[in-house]
Amino acid sequence: MSEILLTTPLDALHRTLGARMVPFAGYAMPVQYPTGIIAEHLHTRTQAGLFDVSHMGQATLRGPDSIAALERLCPADLAGLHPGRQRYSLLTSEMGGILDDFMVARIAADELFLVVNAGCKDADFAHVAANLPNGTTLTRHEDRALLALQGPMAAAVFARFAPASAPMKFMQIADLEVAGVGPVRASRSGYTGEDGFEISVPAERADSFAQLLLAEPEVAMIGLGARDSLRLEAGLPLYGHDIDTTTSPIEAGLTFAISKRRKMAWDFAGGMPMRDLLDHGPSRCRVGLRLDGRAPAREGAEIVRPDGTPVGVVTSGGFSPSLQAPIAMGYVASECAADGTELALMVRGKPLPATVVPMPFFPHRYAR
Repeated sequence: MSEILLTTPLDALHRTLGARMVPFAGYAMPVQYPTGIIAEHLHTRTQAGLFDVSHMGQATLRGPDSIAALERLCPADLAGLHPGRQRYSLLTSEMGGILDDFMVARIAADELFLVVNAGCKDADFAHVAANLPNGTTLTRHEDRALLALQGPMAAAVFARFAPASAPMKFMQIADLEVAGVGPVRASRSGYTGEDGFEISVPAERADSFAQLLLAEPEVAMIGLGARDSLRLEAGLPLYGHDIDTTTSPIEAGLTFAISKRRKMAWDFAGGMPMRDLLDHGPSRCRVGLRLDGRAPAREGAEIVRPDGTPVGVVTSGGFSPSLQAPIAMGYVASECAADGTELALMVRGKPLPATVVPMPFFPHRYAR
């Protein structure tokens, strides 16, 4: 029996634009449009790409104990987060693994706005709700779409319709009025390494908002294929591939997500196992890999030393349209994690030479 897929408010628009639709996290989602993934990728790097990410989970946490409650579940300093600012964080298990990565914004003194990954949203919101004290509520926003406008021209385009967005900096969030659309909630952030905005809009106005942006000459609709190659170039981990419940933030190179104040007490889920790993050093680390030649290595490829000794596995890999070279990220034994270390990736039984390199592979261009 075929899977019954959910749809986003932009489903009809995707099909009108000729998108190739695929199942993703229980939704029918566009993987690419007729121009193809490489063209979409390069368009985002040079102009502005519009992404439908409405499948992700949006929710508001409200109440006098909302910050303390969420701080017990994640390592972010939310008490020190000013209204109008957001932060990347992690929901962590008592064992120190990653349940999900997510964005959290402080809207008011006792109000937080959460955006979580599509494949984890039901479990995430159930987990948060189960750990709330009386008087604190979690409200899901199933009636809202989420669009991401990304690229060097994104800010200029968005400012034509929402002038108040122009002075916003990276990781700021605000409720704005968009001409012809009405109120939206926009954060200056994204998942491509480019400047841009993620914009939450009522579902019934999502199509008109998307078409408003697409009418601008710099903007093109971009699918999941290019979203993946863009985030890989930016060195950003994908949940369920590069990070999961078996991964510690320390191994994953996400120690920055543990705020300085939280390292004083480690009083959050998984805090003590993370502290122990930080004190003694992880046995493996997430690294970037640049391959020789043109052939890419995909997720699951074994990473070996030049003598063939296995030392790790690729978790994301592909051909970089911006660099015109194959790149990958994965986990290797800590003694093999230094930049410049020569390794090989096994593809169809053949070792492809590769070198450990710093991430991101392509520079971030956030508006700081």
